[in-house]
Amino acid sequence: MAKRVIVVGAGAGGLIAAGRAAELGARVLLLEKMDEPGKKILISGKSRCNITNAAPLEQFLTYYGRNGRFLRNAFHRFFRDELLQLLSRYGVEAQTERGGRIFPASGDARDVRDALLRYTSQYAVEVRTQTEVRRLVGEELLRGVALADGAQIPADVVILATGGASWPATGSTGQGYVMAQEVGHTLNPLRPALVPLTVVERSTAKALQGVSLRNVRCDFFVRRAGRAERRLPIPYPMPDTGEMLFTHFGVSGPQILTASIAVVDALRSGHEVLLSIDLKPGMPVDDVHARLQREFEQHPHRRLPTLLRDWVPGMLADVLAGLSGIEAERHVHRIRAEERARLVELLKGFRWTISGSLPLAAGMVTAGGVALDEVDPATFASRKVKGLYIVGELLDLAADTGGFNLQAAFSTGYLAGTAAAGV
Repeated sequence: MAKRVIVVGAGAGGLIAAGRAAELGARVLLLEKMDEPGKKILISGKSRCNITNAAPLEQFLTYYGRNGRFLRNAFHRFFRDELLQLLSRYGVEAQTERGGRIFPASGDARDVRDALLRYTSQYAVEVRTQTEVRRLVGEELLRGVALADGAQIPADVVILATGGASWPATGSTGQGYVMAQEVGHTLNPLRPALVPLTVVERSTAKALQGVSLRNVRCDFFVRRAGRAERRLPIPYPMPDTGEMLFTHFGVSGPQILTASIAVVDALRSGHEVLLSIDLKPGMPVDDVHARLQREFEQHPHRRLPTLLRDWVPGMLADVLAGLSGIEAERHVHRIRAEERARLVELLKGFRWTISGSLPLAAGMVTAGGVALDEVDPATFASRKVKGLYIVGELLDLAADTGGFNLQAAFSTGYLAGTAAAGV
């Protein structure tokens, strides 16, 4: 007889797991607590759905940090090409954009979600929305699931694909972590990844709210009392320069989000974390000195905020001028060498003290989760409970932006669906 498979959660991992298990002959019931499947898919990639990335496999794995090796086997069996072929089968063609990011050619995330629904529909997956699973039934051997209304549904196999604890409005509220822990799984600490950071200098940040910078370099440093400052290593590949954004609470944008998991972990370990922004990374310090001196001589009666507008956006020019300690009304030809040196320091190392991050719900991804040594990397079967499979963001895998997190969800879901069907 065909196996009875329940998939909990109709996100990227759950939809592809359900479709694959049904394709191989299982009787599949897909349970989703929201009013429609795939809500997180619909908002991903700014509603365009960054499906995956064109990076070669070895480089691809580096975007998961030290846990990337756990996915090597899965990616050898179901990776980017297989995913794009499956989506093409259901009407979605893809295009590659800057940074190797791969999107649907239509630019509409709904097309990706709908393709996955066509996949499940072709193989007669039963989809129930507004159906919340509260717990797994069984201990060493899984027997099914219990719903929020108290009803129980039996199953031979359960695939847990509820997502993390970020973006709770899409249904990812963290309930899957609770269910996994209740049946004996270890949870590594949950914390936000790809998350904006807050700063001590809140009034300065508020003055810069909305200012976006391109081609700047962001470096993070950590220190403890009595110890020298040292550079904070970032677990993901990070370009030398990139974009960032000032907010009313601190800093955001690609350079900040990529580094945020390392910053969050350093703060949790009791370190003080400092951000240094090089506003002119293409100019050595001596060149900045020389250019400032030359401009002071060429425009002796300019005031500093006006002159700095040729260097940085207007609001930032005003803030830097204020932080320099030089009176706003003073002509630049009256600026002394030591004051110019202070300006150079600001332009080459605009410093901030990081106080924390926005909460877990505001992170694009949840870091932490089910310990990887408790899950089989070939099938994503639980090593704790027979009949349970765990996929996607529930696992202790968190990657950088660029399509890497969705690829992990698709690959782990597909392999779990394959194994769950038991053919």
